[in-house]
Amino acid sequence: MMLRTALLAAAAALCAAPALAQNGAQSGPAPTKAQRAVHESVIVMDTHFDTPALFGRQGWDIADRHDVRTDGSQVDYPRMVDGGVDGGVFVVYTPQGPRTPEGHAQARDRALVRITEIHEMAARHADKFQIVTTADEARALANTPKRFVFISLENSYPFGRDLTLMETFYKLGARMMSPVHTSNNELADSATAPAEHGGLSPLGRQWVAEANRLGVLIDASHASDAATEQMIELSTAPIILSHTGARAVFDHPRNIPDDLIRKLAAKGGVIQLNALSGYMIKVPPNPERTAALAEVRQRFGGEPKTQAQAEALTRAVAEVDAKYPIPRATFDDFMAHLLHAIEVAGIDHVGISGDFDGGGGLVGFDQVTDYPKITAALLAKGYSKEDVAKVWGGNALRVFAAADAAKAK
Repeated sequence: MMLRTALLAAAAALCAAPALAQNGAQSGPAPTKAQRAVHESVIVMDTHFDTPALFGRQGWDIADRHDVRTDGSQVDYPRMVDGGVDGGVFVVYTPQGPRTPEGHAQARDRALVRITEIHEMAARHADKFQIVTTADEARALANTPKRFVFISLENSYPFGRDLTLMETFYKLGARMMSPVHTSNNELADSATAPAEHGGLSPLGRQWVAEANRLGVLIDASHASDAATEQMIELSTAPIILSHTGARAVFDHPRNIPDDLIRKLAAKGGVIQLNALSGYMIKVPPNPERTAALAEVRQRFGGEPKTQAQAEALTRAVAEVDAKYPIPRATFDDFMAHLLHAIEVAGIDHVGISGDFDGGGGLVGFDQVTDYPKITAALLAKGYSKEDVAKVWGGNALRVFAAADAAKAK
């Protein structure tokens, strides 16, 4: 995780306490005993945990309980248990860099280190975590002490122009991949960059075919509208948007328009609603805050290497936030995206991701212990236990299974 992302996560965590006081009604419902029982009875999964970015941090261990307001982290085993979270998709994130042979080789090596760290974490805590590669394996771990761990690659930049590396990472356990991140690469246009390929490049179309051949679930998050539409059309299996919002609710290029939500659903796909504030509300420019965060960035010089550095960074961001506060999206904003997506796509095609440990987090929804609030809100809206089960894990597991089944064809 780049320092910018660390700053975003720390800022989100530290502005939670004052924001909760100011927006009490928007911080989400307190689940009743009956609602909590429903939550515990379904498979709860998040399709985009950036938590592996913390695995190399000295002094931070996922088996220990951490505090979002102390070190900015949002996911660990004790909090997953408290939040009724059965597992999720742990991300191998690679920031986009130079599109050169050297840049691609460095990205490949970085991704290999990160996926190794995920395996090491699961081996070190074999009583608490298990890497899975199929929906059935994940379902078998529900209601046990172990949390299931799918592995995904966010950004296929590490492949460069060598798509044989897709099979390499598949053999290492990756079962979800996205072609692109915040900048264009050899495969596709990003949602947040000027068009270069008109969607997918010719190599990007081959990437889709190879994902289908391997049984990899295609993730269109961060891809341009054109690239997303082409992936929906070309893929022989349903695809997923692992952490995305609804553009009709908030107009941001990272969010998806209703026509593409409908096309995604028509092909059996799923949109997982994202909880990153900047994709949910408009934040006015604040030059003083920007300059202050730049100074923090310069002072720390890179992502924290130790837990002490992470805590110091979190305190520094807290000071900036106290001096230069900005609006922050709320739990109600998140529910607006979720309910709109359900209305447009149908209950069989919607799920949830907090984008935690990667910049996600809202007022009233800033760590995995807050997940039961979504169950309570859906039940209060009249949705059934079966509906909640689909949104929390059933739909995502269905498309994992569909991608795996497609390879047999």
